[in-house]
Amino acid sequence: MKLTLKQQRFVDEYIKSGNATQSYIKAGYSVKNENVAGVESKRLLRNPKIKSYIDAKMAEIESHKIAGAKEVLQFYTRVLRKDETEPEKVMRSDGSEEIVDREPSLKDRLSAAKELMKRYPLNDPVVQAQLERIKATTRNLDLRNKNLEDGGQDVADAVSGLLGLLKKGVGQNDEDKRG
Repeated sequence: MKLTLKQQRFVDEYIKSGNATQSYIKAGYSVKNENVAGVESKRLLRNPKIKSYIDAKMAEIESHKIAGAKEVLQFYTRVLRKDETEPEKVMRSDGSEEIVDREPSLKDRLSAAKELMKRYPLNDPVVQAQLERIKATTRNLDLRNKNLEDGGQDVADAVSGLLGLLKKGVGQNDEDKRG
């Protein structure tokens, strides 16, 4: 998606102004008159490469406007640690007003802590059960893989042992009935 230097300038100007004709001129394209610039600028806007470039630039601009997860978690942490303050007007004893930085209240700090812990749900019983299930499934898969690797010898040994125990148990039951 490589654009020429003029195309990049056109897109940058277009994003700033929203005026395709003026962007075409400012980008340095040769212009006989403004009507030609208008037609040619519209043609540029239909170019798939330029459309993609504009979309990518707009997404980049928008992503900077919206707080990301890391930024939100950092904010909650600052509130929890009393690093985040907010200006508050207070009345002095002489009747004048003063603006002071107010630390987060205990209620604000607890709320921030809860929000942080929602993102780290290790104490949640449902999450614990899911983790245990995943661990059990992993152990079963490991055992199956081991069984496949050794040609099923472990299973054959286990079945032989189980059959032996069953035969002994059946033999003992017969003796118990006779005795």
